[in-house]
Amino acid sequence: MHNIFSYNIQKTIIFVYNTYPPMQTETKTRITSAAVMMSFATFISRILGYIKDMILASYFGATKTSDVFFVAFRIPNLLREIFAEGAMSSALIPVLTDCQVKDGKEQAKRLVRSVFATLLIVVGIICVVGIVISPIIVSVIAPGFAHDTEKFNTTVILTQIMFPFLLFISIASLIMGVLNTRGVFFIPALAPAVLNVVTIICVVTLTHKLTTPIMSVAIGVVIGGLTQFLFQLPSFYKAGYSLLLPFKDFVLFHNRLKNIALLLLPATAGMAVSQINIFISTIFASFLIEGSVTALYYSMRLIQFPIGIFGVSMGMATLPMLSKHFSEGNQAKALEDFNFSIRLLFFITIPCMIGLIALKEPIVNLLFQRGEFDYHATIMTSSALMYYAMGIWAIVGIRLCTSVFYASHDTATPVKIAAFGVLVNILFSYLLMAPMGHNGIALANSISAVSNFVLLFTTVKRRFGSIGLKVIVGSFMKTLFCALIMGMVAFFVASSEMWKETGNALYKSMYLFSVIFMSVAIYGVLNYIVKSDELIFLLKRFAKKNN
Repeated sequence: MHNIFSYNIQKTIIFVYNTYPPMQTETKTRITSAAVMMSFATFISRILGYIKDMILASYFGATKTSDVFFVAFRIPNLLREIFAEGAMSSALIPVLTDCQVKDGKEQAKRLVRSVFATLLIVVGIICVVGIVISPIIVSVIAPGFAHDTEKFNTTVILTQIMFPFLLFISIASLIMGVLNTRGVFFIPALAPAVLNVVTIICVVTLTHKLTTPIMSVAIGVVIGGLTQFLFQLPSFYKAGYSLLLPFKDFVLFHNRLKNIALLLLPATAGMAVSQINIFISTIFASFLIEGSVTALYYSMRLIQFPIGIFGVSMGMATLPMLSKHFSEGNQAKALEDFNFSIRLLFFITIPCMIGLIALKEPIVNLLFQRGEFDYHATIMTSSALMYYAMGIWAIVGIRLCTSVFYASHDTATPVKIAAFGVLVNILFSYLLMAPMGHNGIALANSISAVSNFVLLFTTVKRRFGSIGLKVIVGSFMKTLFCALIMGMVAFFVASSEMWKETGNALYKSMYLFSVIFMSVAIYGVLNYIVKSDELIFLLKRFAKKNN
């Protein structure tokens, strides 16, 4: 039976491969391969991240203690987006790629060492200043904590402990960007998994030994950031790079450092808009009922799963390729790759969005409802998840649209649009917080993301010319139609009273994974019926690899 099934599947793939005309796949295949490698590594990291969150939920629940940590972590997390993962890669990759193409590898190596030295100085100073003014920072980010002295003071201490995380993660991001320009994607994408492992170990081993148990998480974050940097070093040196120069050859300010700085300054706000919106959400949530901050954190973590695995991975995989096309003056090819990437991205992430909405309560129950995390916390988290999930398609679209601007050495345009998105988030958070509580804050975030994406997408079309809008819209509507049908079936099949109860995790896991597997199958069949170009491309690629 198994052989007959496999044979029929293979015949179907070969039929699709032979029925439809071949696509130009050289660049598309490279982008897809890089995205797949990053997605797989990110998947591992995210799974470990959810295990970490499950442990945190079990130890600390949705309580005052957990609220304190998540508020304290907002600061280094926000600065990480500004100085590290998003903005650093977006500014470094286009300039480093251009340097490699026009000046050669040796100059590229000197540029990397110059950036490293500059990071040590600038980010080191920021960490010291941040530690000193932590009380002021906490007063700004969580003004609602001011009435509780113990809560406020603990938040300040945790913030101070975690500030060095920013330096370690900034250097780790530099190495990640360098490796991406050399076509190395798996190891950098896997590095965050090390951070999660170290944090888990610290929580399990230190929580019961510390006077303030929540400090175990902060210690784990800092040590994990250092380990994430060290984890990538072997691949970095294997690629021919080093972080230090002989003293006689040392040049702190490389001539292209200015180009990176000019791109980095606007990119800091542009790439950090999601963290800025979370920062704003935290301010509003600090005035709501206990557990609101934690519910928003866990629901945001859940939508980061498809965003991180597919959105960020596709954006990072596409950026070096787009940068190369723009450096070579081949704008038409860059727009062709953008058209393909955004269609493939929506094809993957829209069903994830619908799936999260349809299965929100079962997912939250299975992952978090244990120990101090009760059914009330599940309801709070799953309702916020629904509203956050509505913006997933726009958030991943933003990642890809900004890659086009960064590849063309324009980081000013995305930050202007991002600033508008922040204003939209503030306005709707204020308007919706009273009638909807923490759910209004989540919905405001999605409204902000959609407005941000629409402006970015229309600007790409206006600035660079034809992007194949008709093809993108047609693909989007097919994908949404198939995903909605899939989601309705999944919702009705998964509906059960058991999701109100704690425990019975094994049975629930088998049940939920069966529903998810069924949903994926339904989505695939529906896309085959409507002749989805993205499904056809993936089937062709699979058939080619197995011939």
